[in-house]
Amino acid sequence: MRKTLIRRSFHSHLLLFRCPQPPCPCSSGSFYPHLRPQPRASKLDTAPTFGSNSRWFFTTHIPPEWIEPFYNLSDVASNQQPQASPWVNQILKLLDGSMNMDSNLDSYCSWFLIKLSPNFVAFVLKSDHVREKPDIAFRFFRWAGKQKSYIHKIECYVSLIDVLSLSSDFDRIRCVFGEFKEKGFLMTVSAANSLIRSFGAVGMVEELLWVWRRMKENGIEPSLYTYNFLLNGLVNSLFIESAERVFEVMEGGKIVPDVVSYNTMIKGYCKAGNTKKAMEKFTDMEARNVEPDKITYLTLIQSSYSEGNFDLCLHLYLEMEEMGLEIPPHAYSLVIGGLCKDGRTVEGYRVFENMNRKGCKANVAIYTALIDAYGKSGNVNEAINLLERMKSEGLEPDDVTHGVIVNGLCRGGRLDDAIDYFEFCKDNGLVVNAMFYSSLIDGLGKAGRVDEAEKFFEEMVERGCPWDSYCYNALIDALAKSGKIEEALVLFKRMENEGCDQTVYTYTILISGLFREHRNEEALKLWDLMIDKGITPTAASFRALSHGLCLSGKVARACKILDELAPMGVIPETAFEDMINVLCKAGRNVQACKLADGIVDRGREVPGRVRTILINALRKAGNADLAMKLMHSKIGIGYDRMGSIKRRVKFRVLVES
Repeated sequence: MRKTLIRRSFHSHLLLFRCPQPPCPCSSGSFYPHLRPQPRASKLDTAPTFGSNSRWFFTTHIPPEWIEPFYNLSDVASNQQPQASPWVNQILKLLDGSMNMDSNLDSYCSWFLIKLSPNFVAFVLKSDHVREKPDIAFRFFRWAGKQKSYIHKIECYVSLIDVLSLSSDFDRIRCVFGEFKEKGFLMTVSAANSLIRSFGAVGMVEELLWVWRRMKENGIEPSLYTYNFLLNGLVNSLFIESAERVFEVMEGGKIVPDVVSYNTMIKGYCKAGNTKKAMEKFTDMEARNVEPDKITYLTLIQSSYSEGNFDLCLHLYLEMEEMGLEIPPHAYSLVIGGLCKDGRTVEGYRVFENMNRKGCKANVAIYTALIDAYGKSGNVNEAINLLERMKSEGLEPDDVTHGVIVNGLCRGGRLDDAIDYFEFCKDNGLVVNAMFYSSLIDGLGKAGRVDEAEKFFEEMVERGCPWDSYCYNALIDALAKSGKIEEALVLFKRMENEGCDQTVYTYTILISGLFREHRNEEALKLWDLMIDKGITPTAASFRALSHGLCLSGKVARACKILDELAPMGVIPETAFEDMINVLCKAGRNVQACKLADGIVDRGREVPGRVRTILINALRKAGNADLAMKLMHSKIGIGYDRMGSIKRRVKFRVLVES
């Protein structure tokens, strides 16, 4: 029987008795055997021999060592904290996403006789180097799982799902989570919290609820963080009713909602467009002594702004000031922008000055909103002063800022200044977009300078600026109002051929222009074409149609078309008022009174309101005598009795008498 003499080589002794620092894989003479420089032979490296024909031989076999992410030095010093292993940085350097990444990891671990433990893998997946690189994280996870005798721990799966959720990689998340469920891990508090947070962030409610049920099955009591992660997941997926039930459980249980819980519910209501419910939850916070923070207010301000409730924006901002909360720049931007949109320029400027006093610098968007508001209100000089102040603070105006300056000059009737500023922008290489041209075309058209407007319209294409609906509408409006309805119709056809959207405003302009030229049938055909194309009429478009029909003596036709709009969901609130006003203004009081009677007889409006509308219409038309007579009589609201029959006094009595 042959015996084998097993002996460790000198090199092996060195590996056993010294604690090496892992070399950098990128340094010269890397860890790959075929690239490593060969050491010079020495007597120490020469293995002893037993003759050339000896059957004795030596073998070396050292099993790879499992490495952990930290060194445990507790046996050296009792108060010593674990230190990060130098292997971590070396492995991170290998995670470069290259095609050879897997083979590089294999070679490195094989050369240094190491294997990465599950704790090491989980630690690497949590590192900042990997968190923003989901592809690398997934490849590393798969590579680690192929190590001999290796089994992923629950933390490995949890860390990878967290990384994948940051990039919303749903397919890989489902794949990894499917493996996770098959493993049958015992759920832990930290794992459950992390998974619920990850699934909640990407709106994967089914997976989130699976984790929640597994928590219950394993007897894990949810913490406040768990509840908040669950609420956030349900809210992000717009499962508002489910979130409400969870919130009710919190209110009636040991773990009561905190400001994060309330903020999450408020965010959910705002996302669902239910600002009223969000405000109720906000009020409930005060009743339960939960102090709102800046996130609470910012969420409500954003929702109020999107709904056009600028009064509420201002109210919430003032509350923040009273409470001494830090007001984020975005909150200032929303409040100032909302007030400027609402035409409340002075209030917006007051908030702007308060912002500066508190050391919060305004951005380009805030300055642009104020410049636009001053320009639209006719105060162009103040708009230009703000532009200069903006530049002095080191802020560079963008194309939108320059565009609102041109628009403001056009609105203020300073067309030559607007053209000069426009040329200045072009000469200085600034971006000149459709907004510049639309403002100039509209301003010149309203001033009757149609030829110049057409010149700018044609120049747009030459400068590589495509025509849009605003430019077309501005020029069509200018042509129609200057009596060039045929040219306007040609441009309308050209608009269709170019594939530019014909909006309801386009049709409104042409319908109004055709009625002015007494081409009533063409106007009605254009109205029918608009309906056939699926373009929903607005109150303004019906006003243009009804005015034309009323002035041409076709009041009944206007009323019929109004009835046809109701099934389409279009119910202009002031339709009858507009029709009565236009008839009185044209001196057609008999038709106005007949229309008023028809409105009341059909039950469209209460007699008292119709009477008030008619009185105001007569007064505005300069017919004060009839207005006073109607006001001091029982016409429209009183009744005459003929025997046993009681009849309302008709409005037409006013003109018949």
